[in-house]
Amino acid sequence: MALHIHEAWILLFLIPGLVTPAAINHEDYPADEGDQTSSNDNLIFDDYRGKGCVDDSGFVYKLGERFFPGHSNCPCVCTEDGPVCDQPECPKIHPKCTKVEHNGCCPECKEVKNFCEYHGKNYKILEEFKPSPCEWCRCEPSNEVHCVVADCAVPECVNPVYEPEQCCPVCKNGPNCFAGTTIIPAGIEVKVDDCNICPCAGGD
Repeated sequence: MALHIHEAWILLFLIPGLVTPAAINHEDYPADEGDQTSSNDNLIFDDYRGKGCVDDSGFVYKLGERFFPGHSNCPCVCTEDGPVCDQPECPKIHPKCTKVEHNGCCPECKEVKNFCEYHGKNYKILEEFKPSPCEWCRCEPSNEVHCVVADCAVPECVNPVYEPEQCCPVCKNGPNCFAGTTIIPAGIEVKVDDCNICPCAGGD
């Protein structure tokens, strides 16, 4: 009797070793939640190649149908090889364009700069103006300002005065000269020394 009990204990220790992982069929056990989630990542979506075209928003277009994809304002035609889009040669935008619209396939200039800007002020085309007493300027059709600076003659006096709104200095007291440190009017003769008498003639 004791012998049979001993043999039974030996069988109980050997049975777990006989069961290997390969002997367990996974189909007999329901997949856990993680396995079910990963299997949903392999869903197969409809393939529209050769049947239609899909734009950036997910809309499907039939073969031969014209549409505007989200990344372009140019129309496209749906073909078996995919969308074929117009690529026209758009006219160049005027360099003075101040307002450009992109509603169509090509950008379009809606407003061209028709003025000149000079020292923070705007002037109309062909408008003439004087930014300073010595400058005469005009706004050219090219939107550029061309200016001429007055060339003042040498004054005929030794004490010229600059008047407001006048470019060149004026001799308010007429022509004169220096006789040493004294100013004398033109036409006056000055005895420099016992031998020399100098007349003042127009500032000299």
